[in-house]
Amino acid sequence: MGVLQTGVLQPSNRQKPLKDSSGVLTISEDGNLVVLNGQEEILWSSNVSNSVTNSSATLLDSGNLVLQVDTTGIILWESFQHPSDSFLPGMKPSSNLRKDEKVQLTSWKSPSDPSIGSFSAGIDPLNIPEGFVWKDGPYWWTGPRNGQVFIGIENWNPVYHNGFSVVDDKQGTLYATFTYMDLLHLSKFVLDSQGNLVQTYWENGKEDWKVVGSAPKDKCDVCGTCGANGSCDSPGSSICSCMRGFEPKIIEEWNSRNWSSG
Repeated sequence: MGVLQTGVLQPSNRQKPLKDSSGVLTISEDGNLVVLNGQEEILWSSNVSNSVTNSSATLLDSGNLVLQVDTTGIILWESFQHPSDSFLPGMKPSSNLRKDEKVQLTSWKSPSDPSIGSFSAGIDPLNIPEGFVWKDGPYWWTGPRNGQVFIGIENWNPVYHNGFSVVDDKQGTLYATFTYMDLLHLSKFVLDSQGNLVQTYWENGKEDWKVVGSAPKDKCDVCGTCGANGSCDSPGSSICSCMRGFEPKIIEEWNSRNWSSG
């Protein structure tokens, strides 16, 4: 059973943060988990409609904060179903098209501002499942999964992906999950404020997070970098060029290295 530390619920009230240290995490009279400010105003609530009065909150060793019924252990609400920017072992980012329900990561606005940023990430239940990062529309995607890996990130060390799986629950929900490998005692994926999906693991010797892989690897992996009829070549000094028979649509933008108009 984990220890609840200051700031663990910070992502839950990201758009309405506490401005001082007067906040309180408690269970309200209706059994919901709530964050109160110094004036006892509710800044955030688990907002469970079928809440009960005999409930308690527990931070599990996995990092999942759960609100459950004391007598039965039934989970009423869990933080793993409401992630912020981090994908931890045991989490299940998911998509259910029938119910129009999605569990997605959302980036921070900046490295020091945990309010909701411009990027989101999740699984898309296409004919062949793919992972996506979105910024308004698609920003980057993993490519289809071939049963072992997503083909767009094959360059990542496969040792770190043996515990990764995509599951169809046959009830309309498709989800991704991963478990610890012997090599990775503590690992996570983070969607950073620049839209990069970064996998790290905790290196005990250095007491710091070590980066295993990051995507997109360069600007050519980002959707629409060179616009329509543009060709991208990352090693080049000017990464975008026009395909044969085409010329820049807006020459001023193109010359200023904004190639998005194609």
